[in-house]
Amino acid sequence: MSAARALIVGPAWVGDMVMAHSLFQLLKARHPDRVLDLIAPPATLPLAARMPEIADAIVLAVPHGRLALRERLRLGRRLRERDYAQAYILPRSYKSALPAWASGAGRRTAYLGEARYGLINDIRREPAGSRLKTVDRFLLLGLEPGEPLPTPQPPRLVADREAGRQCAERFGIDTDTPLLALCPGAEYGPAKRWPARHFAHLARSYTKRGWQVLLLGGPHDRGIAQSIHDLSQGACINLAGHTTLLEAVDLMSLATAVASNDSGLMHIAASLHKPLVAVFGSSDPNHTPPLDDRALTVTLGLPCSPCFARTCPQGHLRCLEDLAPERVEEALEQVIRLS
Repeated sequence: MSAARALIVGPAWVGDMVMAHSLFQLLKARHPDRVLDLIAPPATLPLAARMPEIADAIVLAVPHGRLALRERLRLGRRLRERDYAQAYILPRSYKSALPAWASGAGRRTAYLGEARYGLINDIRREPAGSRLKTVDRFLLLGLEPGEPLPTPQPPRLVADREAGRQCAERFGIDTDTPLLALCPGAEYGPAKRWPARHFAHLARSYTKRGWQVLLLGGPHDRGIAQSIHDLSQGACINLAGHTTLLEAVDLMSLATAVASNDSGLMHIAASLHKPLVAVFGSSDPNHTPPLDDRALTVTLGLPCSPCFARTCPQGHLRCLEDLAPERVEEALEQVIRLS
């Protein structure tokens, strides 16, 4: 068993993968000679290319939500020759532990999750009564039981700025002009999406000041991005669904400032140390905050929030509808001044 190699089973959500980078940094700082390999689905695996700690990125080509028992076991067996000393399984599902178990990793560290006795032989438990942030839950896996939780090192993706400039040129973006990146999507559901008309108000305001405004997002964000583009009367460059994830990372590294919902792109912006304003509706800024000192969160803090629902249980979505664009603009100006 090689003490110099470890396997990580990474998250399926982009934001969680970015936050997991704090764990990867911790593991590499504690074991500089250890080789870290990462298993993840196609949706999040590309981020490994911007994480210097990861030696090999291994795709788990299984549709989201499928057990795919045979494929997961086959992948793990294929990795047995790497002789992993330890595996860290970040998701809590039963199926996520299967490749690590099949790989023969001697120590398999994870939370128990879905009754994974046998698959996990180094079971971790959260401190009783704790209200840990997601990043803290990841970090605890990299500690020995009973060790105090350190202050997390913020995730720090390493963007390819030259690739970003080439991408900007391809899409007609002037990199010598201040650039506001807007991230209006949220894969989790509409209860995390600030209304299109508010984003459009922000786009018009910054365009009048001579800024360029860029819309970033994935294929599922095309609808809301097109609405923002139309409501802003074409005051923004709409790239939602027209870039790869890594192109979005590299383009965002060129932004002067970012305004985003609580989403994967929010965590990417924070990891790039961009002046950032993050809008929170149904989710909790104390649970999954952007991990950077240049980021501000904006929320109304209504009695019904955070509800963590995908759609508003009350049917009004006041936590986002009533959050005026002027408030977000004021926060943006604050983080830009402090940068």
